[in-house]
Amino acid sequence: MNEREMLEKRISKLCKYLGRSPWVFHVNSGSCNGCDIEIIAALTPRYDAERFGVKLVGTPRHADILLVTGPVTDQSLERVKLIYEQTPDPKVVVAVGACPTGGSVFFESPFTNAPLDKHIPVDVFVPGCPPRPEAILYGVVLGLEKLIKKIEGEKE
Repeated sequence: MNEREMLEKRISKLCKYLGRSPWVFHVNSGSCNGCDIEIIAALTPRYDAERFGVKLVGTPRHADILLVTGPVTDQSLERVKLIYEQTPDPKVVVAVGACPTGGSVFFESPFTNAPLDKHIPVDVFVPGCPPRPEAILYGVVLGLEKLIKKIEGEKE
């Protein structure tokens, strides 16, 4: 069984547990769009995240998972916090790329506020500049597992 089949089985098992497809919302916090393009590539027929049940939604109010890209610029900081607050609990935040993880080339810039976890809780970090679509899908799977743990924690 190759890595892709293992990932597919894992996501389908998690979807059955949730009772529906996991919904993700993408937040660009000032990125160069490299990570954004890789997120879109994960949704194309080659990687086809939707066949795993992962669906991109247009509003954070419907999302289970937030995919955040970029070094969190001064202009986007309050928007990122607002989007985080608008996302219903339980939720998972996945920081995609090197910028929200530590700032990357924007490290110590006076106009950025990286790392993201100084401002909102981050559950999964996907490293890379930009990360490959497979890595992004794997980060979403790790986020789903954390989401299930949060749901189980609420039931207890």
